[in-house]
Amino acid sequence: MPVRSHYPRLVVAYLPFFPLSARAIDIDPKYVKAYYRRGMCRIAILRPQAAIADFKKVVALEPVNKAARVQLDTTSKLVRRIQFERAIEVGQAKSAVEECLEMIRDGGCKPDSASAAPVLPILEDGPEPTYTITADFIDKMIDWFKAGKFLPKRWAWEIVLGCWKELAKEESLTEVVLEEGVTCDVIGDTHGQFYDLLHLLDLTGRPSETHCLLFNGDFVDRGSWSVENALLLFAFKWLYPHRVFLNRGNHEAEDMNKVYGFEGEVRHKHGELTYKLFSNVFTYLPLATLISPALPPSVTTKSTAKPLILSPEGRKRYFVVHGGIFSRDGVTLDEIRKIKRTGRQPGNEGLMCAFALPFLLWTDPQEKPGWGPSKRGVGVGFGPDVTRRWCELNGITGILRSHEVRHGGYAVEHDGLCTTVFSAPNYCDQVGNKGAYVRIDARGEQSYFTFDAKPHPPMKPMAYSSGLSNMMM
Repeated sequence: MPVRSHYPRLVVAYLPFFPLSARAIDIDPKYVKAYYRRGMCRIAILRPQAAIADFKKVVALEPVNKAARVQLDTTSKLVRRIQFERAIEVGQAKSAVEECLEMIRDGGCKPDSASAAPVLPILEDGPEPTYTITADFIDKMIDWFKAGKFLPKRWAWEIVLGCWKELAKEESLTEVVLEEGVTCDVIGDTHGQFYDLLHLLDLTGRPSETHCLLFNGDFVDRGSWSVENALLLFAFKWLYPHRVFLNRGNHEAEDMNKVYGFEGEVRHKHGELTYKLFSNVFTYLPLATLISPALPPSVTTKSTAKPLILSPEGRKRYFVVHGGIFSRDGVTLDEIRKIKRTGRQPGNEGLMCAFALPFLLWTDPQEKPGWGPSKRGVGVGFGPDVTRRWCELNGITGILRSHEVRHGGYAVEHDGLCTTVFSAPNYCDQVGNKGAYVRIDARGEQSYFTFDAKPHPPMKPMAYSSGLSNMMM
């Protein structure tokens, strides 16, 4: 079984016990270990309120159980914090984007003239200048980050807002047309592994008129440099809006950021409002991308002798999404394109939940036909028959998704119709996997590249995480 990319090893060990724990509790309502295991599983799938009941039961049955008492206390604190912050947000009329733009217009958050950090070029001068971005600034910003320094808050805001302006123009399903001579690299999870991201960019090459980069979600959490990762990718999106594409992952969400490190990291480096700005702009990330090569394929039959699934125009097309597809047949590309994603966190019900959280952002492929329960406890597993039906319905040659570690960096599954690509090598400095990316050309031909992790300063993967996630590690 592949290592699951979104759970610490301890929690991965608990996940298979989720249905077994419920069954054990039905048989023996006083079975302490079953309650504890189920509580840990519920934490992993971000249901801390339900986990509290399990830990309370353990403490009631076994008052001397110190581990359960610590988990109960930590989980209760997390729930109270989430409830408090949500109550505050209800009363906020302005989004973080609006609040930051207003502060800038009113002369707040001035550039730090005393800092030796790289400076964004002025686009239009005036009492409150407007700024632009250049490749030279990005190069200097990278060097600044490699020196272990934080970017001034104003430049962080400008980068996030510059990216936001471009993302706001895109649909929930964005399309990339590959004209003759143009290639696109599909890149999986990078998870705050900034030095591996820099190595990856050396391998892929920078964005250009003939080369696109598509980052398939989970830029943040886990690694120690999630802010640097996000700012670099957002800067590229601002500079190359038609050549850099960013899909949303399940870690570009508030609930995940609270537990797995990004919120604490941003607060430490740039303050509370900057975190809210990131969180707001994450909701503008497209949920999927359609790669449409413009030239006809070289061949129309695969090595298995099965005809390729092509678009109505006879071209190859690839659907790139962080997690996977759906728990029902018949979902069309047009339905995905029309999802109203902006300004919303995936909730517990409604369209964003039905399409974005359990499915587009969380779902995994499985070997068995049909749909099955997810080992994560969120989303579903979808089999090769489900993949084929959906691809045939929508004229999709293949699905490219991320969301899971593959030891070799990538894996081609479901008779070649589903490819998993993961781009964080030696994930969390402990898994030992390779990273990978997939290159697609104007005829829809795919090439696969793998790479190893690079040396970096000491990394503390959960350094900015809540105490809860530290214990789960």
